[in-house]
Amino acid sequence: MQSENGRIFREAWISGVTKHYPGEPKSGYVTPWEETPAWEREAAAAVCTQVADFIRVSNGQTSKLSREQKGRFVAICWTAQIYKHFEDPKPSYVADWSDLPEWQQQTDADIFEAIEQTR
Repeated sequence: MQSENGRIFREAWISGVTKHYPGEPKSGYVTPWEETPAWEREAAAAVCTQVADFIRVSNGQTSKLSREQKGRFVAICWTAQIYKHFEDPKPSYVADWSDLPEWQQQTDADIFEAIEQTR
């Protein structure tokens, strides 16, 4: 289940980056699941599980949230994972929602919606 959840997250991330990133994304942004570092696979699975649990305990009413609210939830969950895996992360890794680039905000919202579609 953890691997499946991680793949759902990663595939939605790659799809969002491909759709929203201006220009050519960094190779690390579109690295396939099998080549993604272990910490990142673990973090992706954790965030996917958190979003799925949120959808479940909300009885599916998350469909009424705005895209921004959905994206913010993903971003907050991801930031917590960064702190879990890195003692002193770069500020850009833990930036607040308002400081994230538009492409990343849209990608985070896409991730939430992709997880919604699997539930």
